[in-house]
Amino acid sequence: MPIFWLFGFLIFALWTKNEKKRKNLLRITFILLLFFTNPFIINSLLLLWEIPPMPLKDLKKHEIGIVLTGITRFREPNDRTYFDTGADRIYHALLLYKKKKIDKILITGGNVDIFGKIKKSEAERLKDFLLDANVPETDIILENQARNTRENAKNTAEIIQKKYQNASCLLITSAFHLRRSQGCFQKIGLRTTPFSAGFYAQDFSETGFYSIIPSEKSLFLWYVLTHEILGYITYWGIGYL
Repeated sequence: MPIFWLFGFLIFALWTKNEKKRKNLLRITFILLLFFTNPFIINSLLLLWEIPPMPLKDLKKHEIGIVLTGITRFREPNDRTYFDTGADRIYHALLLYKKKKIDKILITGGNVDIFGKIKKSEAERLKDFLLDANVPETDIILENQARNTRENAKNTAEIIQKKYQNASCLLITSAFHLRRSQGCFQKIGLRTTPFSAGFYAQDFSETGFYSIIPSEKSLFLWYVLTHEILGYITYWGIGYL
């Protein structure tokens, strides 16, 4: 991760007793800091990686919209659904349902709490949100055991093959995560249409002058992109893609 390399070079600069090395390390750190905090660079890379949005008019109707979790957080009071980054996934699923682009919403995602405080899985919390939005319970399908993208695909495929054979499926997840997700579903043998919901990248017309001003947010976006690419490579290496 970029922040690791920046701290690494700074630590070495403080540790070395060689003045020439110290100056070179500080120069490298400064150059890297400028590079990794430049919004234009990371935004350009994200635009290349993320799957672009699909116009709703071009989207054919699907029987099931599959929503991947990883977008809620647990807080007290536990009387509502609290969202984290990526809430567009469930918002777009709801939008598509209301526009009759999908007939049912399948939510996949389990509970990864290791302290036993969270009683509801992510899928169940998103179901509560959809019920509050007046989606009939009969149109909500839950898969609440998956702990990662591979299990999302595997467990969802089992439900589809058992109860909804030959159903047309729309895979709804964040644009940066869609390549790995789609690959997992293809590997399992479940054909889906990818649908991006939630973007880190911005159109250049939206960024303007600010694209050249260093930003601390760029470091976070580098983390997001690096983490996802490493995840993709790892999944490919162990045969999940």
